[in-house]
Amino acid sequence: MTIAVDFDGTIVEHKYPAIGKEIPFAIDTLKRLQQERHRLILWSVREGKLLEEAVEFCRERGLEFYAVNSNHPEEKGEHVHYSRKLKADVFIDDRNVGGLPDWGMIYEMIHENLTAEQMWERIFTSEDGRKKKGFFGKLFG
Repeated sequence: MTIAVDFDGTIVEHKYPAIGKEIPFAIDTLKRLQQERHRLILWSVREGKLLEEAVEFCRERGLEFYAVNSNHPEEKGEHVHYSRKLKADVFIDDRNVGGLPDWGMIYEMIHENLTAEQMWERIFTSEDGRKKKGFFGKLFG
């Protein structure tokens, strides 16, 4: 799969334009996905020096991206006429509807090719196949 990954708020805590602390397991999970032959693209609002700092932050931790803010590494330069829209199978971003799941859940979803609906069904189904009661079900049930 091709996976586009945001930086601020996803790999590191949101401290833009500074670089926040690494979110636990973000780099390790991304490196593992790379080992499993997934192609990672850094997808960030950062540009210029700020983008270089983000790329270097990841590189220092052993994470190299296939491409940065582009579909392919060769899409560089001011006069390139490619769409900024990335062609990715999955986008990992803290601005997702519902927010950013923890990195363990992200890995499980990608590794097992699960949809969000399938993942939530796993979480809310007991071992005997019955639906677990949610907060309000426990409160009023």
